[in-house]
Amino acid sequence: MKKDNFKTVIAGVGGQGLITLTQLIAESALVEGSDVRTSELHGLSQRGGSVETHIIFGRKVYSPLVGQGEADLILSLEILEALRKIHYADSETAFLINGYSLPYSGSPSDKEISDMIKKEIKGEKYIVPASKICNEKLGKEVLSGTYLLGFAVYNKLIPLKAESVLRAIERLMPDKYRKINKEAFKLAQSS
Repeated sequence: MKKDNFKTVIAGVGGQGLITLTQLIAESALVEGSDVRTSELHGLSQRGGSVETHIIFGRKVYSPLVGQGEADLILSLEILEALRKIHYADSETAFLINGYSLPYSGSPSDKEISDMIKKEIKGEKYIVPASKICNEKLGKEVLSGTYLLGFAVYNKLIPLKAESVLRAIERLMPDKYRKINKEAFKLAQSS
């Protein structure tokens, strides 16, 4: 952690489960005894519209908002949304990016996106095909957020313990989604 508090921005589009992922991280931090604040910043939060959330946890948190250049981690569920959140980063910010792009008219090619990421993102960057992995292994692309959280925990990109996240899944997820979310989280351990 850069300071007493760990600051995360989650980016994506409506329908990807950003709010659930935010709640899961917040609950995991609470399990560990951290003070936690979250904020949801909606653009067009309908399915396919830009959405971002902020999570700050640590010793004592006074504001839920991550300022420009203050993020420790930017976790993006859609590849172009990572680039839209670069103003929250500095040279030490880690980027964990789902290698998924929501196609739209006039969208850049995969090569152009890759080139922009290499040029614009200065810190550590991980592009992981989470949607593809979750769809192939578990039959549900929407589990990519839980998978990416597992990747972040197991690769020490976020200061949370795996046991805390699994307890948070138990507490937050409805019965019918608990098992598959635990599977998605643990699947990232072998990545």
